[in-house]
This record gives sequence, C-alpha cells and structure tokens, in this order.
Amino acid sequence: MKREIALEFSRITEAAAIVAYYYLGRGDKIAADDAAVSAMRYILNQTQIDGKIVIGEGEIDEAPMLYIGEKVGAGGPRVDIAVDPIEGTRMVALGQSNALSVILAAEEGCLLEAPDMYMEKLVVNQECVGAIDIDLPLKTNLKIISKVMGKPLTDITMVTLEKERHLGIIKEVQALGVKVYAIPDGDVAASILTCMPKSEVDLMYCIGGAPEGVVSAGVIRALGGDMQGRLLLRKDVKEDPKNASESELARCIEMGVEVNKKLELNDLCSTDNVIFSATGVTKGDLLNGVSIKNNIAETQSLLIRGKSRTIRILESTHFLEKKDDFIRNIVKNIK
Repeated sequence: MKREIALEFSRITEAAAIVAYYYLGRGDKIAADDAAVSAMRYILNQTQIDGKIVIGEGEIDEAPMLYIGEKVGAGGPRVDIAVDPIEGTRMVALGQSNALSVILAAEEGCLLEAPDMYMEKLVVNQECVGAIDIDLPLKTNLKIISKVMGKPLTDITMVTLEKERHLGIIKEVQALGVKVYAIPDGDVAASILTCMPKSEVDLMYCIGGAPEGVVSAGVIRALGGDMQGRLLLRKDVKEDPKNASESELARCIEMGVEVNKKLELNDLCSTDNVIFSATGVTKGDLLNGVSIKNNIAETQSLLIRGKSRTIRILESTHFLEKKDDFIRNIVKNIK
C-alpha cells in the first residue's frame, strides 16, 4: 500500500473519535458505538481503496458494527480491514481513560477472517520473538521471557484486563514477583505498548475480543514483536444464557477457522504491508484523548506503516464547522 494512503486512515479514526467524544460520561455505550461506526463508514467510503471488513466489533455485544464481509472504499488497491470504531465503549460511557478508535488495513488475504468472538492472546516485545508458546502455562512463558530478556521476574511487567476471568491469573503471576498492570479495557493499546520504544511493558496477556486480537497482530508484526492467540467460545469464557457459542462454532466452521487452536502471528496477519491508525477518544497510556473548545477539536493519533516500520504521532486541529455535512449532522444530533 502506498504511503499516501496511510494519512487517509488517520482521517477515519479521527472522525470516529470526534463523534465518540460527545458521548463521554453519558452512560450509553451503544449510542456512542453507533455514532462512531457511522462516522467511520462514511470516511472509509471516501477513501481510495477497494476494501473488505474481514473482522469487526459488534456481534459479540449485539452492538452497531461494520459487518464482516462489508465492502468499503471508493476504489483503489484491494485491502482487508480489521476494525474497532471504539475500543473501550464502556470507558467512553463512563468517561474513563484509554478509549481508542482503531483500524488496520492489510494486503488482501493476509488477515485472519473470524467471527467477533473471544480470543486468548499473548503478546511480547522484539526481544522475545519465537520464544513464547500459548499452549504452555503462562507462568512457564514468563520464566522463558525472563531468561530471554536477561532480567529477573521481579523486573518483568505484564498488562492484562481487569476482568473476573483473569483474577486467578493475576494472583498467580504476582506470586512469581511479576508486576501486573490490570486495566479495565483496551488490550490493543496494551499490546502496542509491549513494542513501543521507551515503554516499560514487556508482555500482554488476556482473553478479550478477536477483532482487537487481529488488529493487534497487524501492529505487532509491523513493529517486529510476536504474538499468539486462540479463538474461544463464549461458554468457555463466561456464562452463555443465549447459547451464543453454538452460532459462534457454526460461523467458525463456515469461515474455515478452528476454535481452541493455537494461532501463530503469521496465522493472524501474514504480511508487514499494513497500515494502522489509532486516535485517542479519552486520555490514556498510549495517546491523549479528544478535546473540544469553541467548536475546535484537538486529536492525537498513532499512525504506523508496516512496510517501512514508520511510527508517527499526529497532532491535529479540526475546525468542526468545516467538516463534511454528514459528520456535522452526527454531532448536531448528539447535542
């Protein structure tokens, strides 16, 4: 993908983040997601690509979504897209930190196509490429990481999600002396931090969404790190009163992917010719959030082009009265 397309992807996440801003602290994560999806779809369809959504957010929570298989773009190179218009809708609804709008584009046929379901993920930095094995206990992986990095377990920092399903893991890891940062949501940001220069994070482990997993895989490959994952049915993660696991399994069979099978980084993303954009909705460890005053919005975005391994932080000023009518109408309706 040509470098000039990369900047267009920052416009996509900026638009989604700006409309999501107006839902901060309003307690309605579905409405926030709906607005961000609408904004993202609109800008995507102005972008010079022939794109297809191969995995997206929404099904697992019955939320608004860019649906799997949806065609987007105004024509151009054929690309596959993994997307999460708001990674951290609950954080937006509650006004909490670390919410992002994210999108990943890759060469056609190079991203895992899977339903929106749960995924177990293990992500490490550039020093530990080839050293991890998600089939082994986490504590075994931690000991391997410690040896490879040449530092004691007490100097290792792991990020995970603060979920009930992780409480046992957190205690087990802390018992080894490893520092654990448990965040409410946002494992894409946590994954990226494992590979960012100057970051103190050494690894990320969690059970979270598969779309976030595929997005993370593309970024981690672009940054030279390593990752493994495993698709999990809802019943194996939490209560499943509506028996969503049955339909998830059927979708997996239909799409040709296996549940509970170890997925290497190459299975998740098989190219470094990717473009990743993330824009902060709320202030977080990776990016600052949107701020709006006097109808002028300030955004901060992370833009990564994998082929050249170029990392850009974009500080942008948006005069909202100059935005497309479609975007201005979304904002007007929110207000």
